[in-house]
Amino acid sequence: MGKLILLLVVIAVVIYVVVRLIETKGALFRRGGGGGSNAVRRPQPPRRPTGPLGPDDDPEFLRDLNRRSRRKDQGGSAPDQ
Repeated sequence: MGKLILLLVVIAVVIYVVVRLIETKGALFRRGGGGGSNAVRRPQPPRRPTGPLGPDDDPEFLRDLNRRSRRKDQGGSAPDQ
């Protein structure tokens, strides 16, 4: 009877650890264990492009805009493009 209880406790702990890994890290499916497209994964948010999205996100554009603004405030003329 004692061995049966010990076996059940060991099985319960193993199941708990496996479920915990799946929920927190997904480690069992990310290591390339041959799961392929059948692996259960958490949905990922769509990835944003790494580059500037618009002119107001482009550091070069903002720097040029700032230079033009300073020249205009100082009475100089901004170069035409």
